[in-house]
Amino acid sequence: MNTPADNPADIRFDQGRHHRAKIGYVLLATEQTVEDDVYRLTPEGVGVHFTRIHIPDSITNATLAAQADLLADAARNILPDGTLDVICYACTSGSLVIGEDRVLRELNKGAPKAQPTSIITAVLRALNTLGARKIAVATPYLDEINRREADYMAATGLEIVNLQGLNLEKDSDMVRVTPEFIAEFAQRVDRPEADTLFISCGALRSIDIVDALEDRLGKPVVCSNQAMIWDTLRRAGIDDAIAGYGVLLNKH
Repeated sequence: MNTPADNPADIRFDQGRHHRAKIGYVLLATEQTVEDDVYRLTPEGVGVHFTRIHIPDSITNATLAAQADLLADAARNILPDGTLDVICYACTSGSLVIGEDRVLRELNKGAPKAQPTSIITAVLRALNTLGARKIAVATPYLDEINRREADYMAATGLEIVNLQGLNLEKDSDMVRVTPEFIAEFAQRVDRPEADTLFISCGALRSIDIVDALEDRLGKPVVCSNQAMIWDTLRRAGIDDAIAGYGVLLNKH
């Protein structure tokens, strides 16, 4: 005997919890910071969805380059119903080592209906939005990655007035650098002639200190996860101002 619930025409549907937008993030297998930051800053009604790709606990040019061939399959595993609005490769160093063009192409293979982006894409977009031209850059990376980052950013027309790293190789070490030390280190890296300070790496807990550091330095501070969340939200059509995490999210 059929009941009303047996007839699909009688079932009531709405837009679900994620009625405003759906955003996917491809993370490193070693990642321990991005998810917390995304959940903290994402407005209600926006769905966030995560998948991970293999990497050893060693962040080098070689291990990052090896991720290129894994991106398409990872993107394919997020909401295969095609309702994803934006897909992001959530690794700053990986996106610049692989290169934006390759990253976006691979993400598009896996999620062809979603707008593809990456952290380095987000950072460059954020710097351009802020009108930044002379940048000081603080990173946790090995020198081999720092050199790649300096060259990559300079090739876009930015002037890198100073770039210093902590020479850490393991993601499991990067996630344990205290926010207080990040602020102290970034302030040492900053230069008076820099119009913007950039703290690179999604593993660092930089969003904890970005607002206070801007007040202290009197200039915009961009950090990887802040820029990524701003970029993915804006691409998804979410223009909410989010206070407490720097001028980028609050005013742009």
